[in-house]
Amino acid sequence: MYKYALLSKSLSAVRSPLAGLLRFESISTKIKLRNCSFPARTLTQTLCLHTHTQNLSSYHPTQSQQREMKYVLVTGGVVSGLGKGVTASSIGVVLKACGLRVTSIKIDPYLNTDAGTMSPFEHGEVFVLDDGGEVDLDLGNYERFLDVTLTKDNNITTGKIFQSVIEKERRGDYLGKTVQVVPHITDAIKDWIESVSAIPVDGKDGPADVCVIELGGTVGDIESMPFIEALRQLSFSVGQDNFCLIHVSLIPVLGVVGEQKTKPTQHSVRELRALGLTPHLLACRSAQPLLENTKEKLSQFCHVPAANILNIHDVPNIWHVPLLLRNQNAHDAILKQLNLLSIAMPPALQDWTMMAETYDNLTNSVRIAMVGKYVGLTDSYLSVVKALLHACIACSLKPLIDWIAASDLEEDSAESTPEAHAAAWETLKNASCILIPGGFGDRGVRGMILASKYARENNIPYLGICLGMQIAVIEFARSVLGLERADSNEFDTNTPDPVVIFMPEGSRTHMGSTMRLGSRRTLFQTPDCITAKLYGNTQYVEERHRHRYEVNPEVIKVLEEKGLKFVGKDETGKRMEILELPTHPFYVGVQFHPEFKSRPRRPSALFLGFILAATGKLEAHLKSHQNGV
Repeated sequence: MYKYALLSKSLSAVRSPLAGLLRFESISTKIKLRNCSFPARTLTQTLCLHTHTQNLSSYHPTQSQQREMKYVLVTGGVVSGLGKGVTASSIGVVLKACGLRVTSIKIDPYLNTDAGTMSPFEHGEVFVLDDGGEVDLDLGNYERFLDVTLTKDNNITTGKIFQSVIEKERRGDYLGKTVQVVPHITDAIKDWIESVSAIPVDGKDGPADVCVIELGGTVGDIESMPFIEALRQLSFSVGQDNFCLIHVSLIPVLGVVGEQKTKPTQHSVRELRALGLTPHLLACRSAQPLLENTKEKLSQFCHVPAANILNIHDVPNIWHVPLLLRNQNAHDAILKQLNLLSIAMPPALQDWTMMAETYDNLTNSVRIAMVGKYVGLTDSYLSVVKALLHACIACSLKPLIDWIAASDLEEDSAESTPEAHAAAWETLKNASCILIPGGFGDRGVRGMILASKYARENNIPYLGICLGMQIAVIEFARSVLGLERADSNEFDTNTPDPVVIFMPEGSRTHMGSTMRLGSRRTLFQTPDCITAKLYGNTQYVEERHRHRYEVNPEVIKVLEEKGLKFVGKDETGKRMEILELPTHPFYVGVQFHPEFKSRPRRPSALFLGFILAATGKLEAHLKSHQNGV
């Protein structure tokens, strides 16, 4: 029987956001209070039972809801960065193609409460969810692959778990007992997993059939030990038919002989078994397909049937990974372990196959200049890259992204690094369009301003996201209004012309979760702007935000008098959300992040318009869109 969540009137009196979760132990019998860690806002948005006034006797769970939750745990060994996130997402795709409803949980063993304060250079991009959660980029993979809308509670961190346990200890919830990793930390982890897995994320009522859990890091990391123990206990408590463990490991090739080495995987599995978890399947990462003798050796020494040893070798694009799993009958092994063969269908991946093969066969391309701060690690802009990919495929094009370090465009670099400076400008001028993504800090800002100016003056399609929009405002104020020292308070606190200011409600003392975050509504000010036409909605659009600075409302009038139009504002009318330059083919800046909602089969409207403008097809698209073609 599933454990459901119910929001009651008493929740409003609960002091901690990590307390007061009511969970059903039986729909028809009793309700037991379990203190767990879920903010009331998230529960309000996602619970199956929408109001506390609903009569429980009128609730009748469907056959799907009566089944016990099935868990698929994905762990990693040998080295990090093997692609556990893509593997877990691909497993979800295959199971979903079998007719099952799938949800996902990502466990990050770091002590941070969330990913919001982490450097993009160290951890990649911070992915933002509808509810404002700042989470690991793997949740972006889950949302794109599975086409679901996750909550911040789908990302579990050591910081969140420890915080919830400490808050309960301070309230006296443990009744004087000594608080320990076992059982208190492990119980909190299990409770969190079981409760979050019951929250629907696909827009339907009732819990999913399968929850795919990815444990970050590698087996043996000291940080992940409490999670390993909690998951061991979970596998025992839910039973063998409800738990499937897939271990992702590396099969390296060393020396000139080119022999595939299994020893690292053997050691990794041995360590996992020593911790009480035995893998049911192995997902082996390698450059080339595994040889049969390699599979036999792995099977013999890892105690995994040869049929359950999957090979995820290098592929042209990651959309082939679900197809690799399907072709190796991974779904059969997983469904057999979870006792779901009787209700599952053969995986229907025709659309997915067409999408992967379409990309492989594309010949035409479009060159995109990405001018940013963190170009040294492309994962820093992972969602932007994926959104460009989705838009390009919709236009039957391959994206050729030219990464330009913004600082290389600055005048100072002409003296210090002349070759890099010349190469950066040559790359920028050869691009069909220019994109400036989000970021924080003043490094590279002058280069971004120069790139924005070049796009504006030379009619090059330009898309500015978050910081990119603010850069466009600063450049316009300097070049068109003649305000030479116009700037953002983020970069110059003493500027006499602050065209971008710190938001009044923001915190200057705390960094985590203090920005304007999550999905918010933007109202279009005019129905005939390019952005409204692209979205196909003349009234409003809802996109995800992550910023603490905004365009100064006091300079809007003079900017618009000179031609820069703010065609989208928030519901108060004081916060600028979208700017356009009507005299330009495509010059758009948005305060929100449209890349977070882009999907393989539903590209972001703005990214699609950006690529269409770069190829000279935007006007024809807008006309056909208006005519309903």
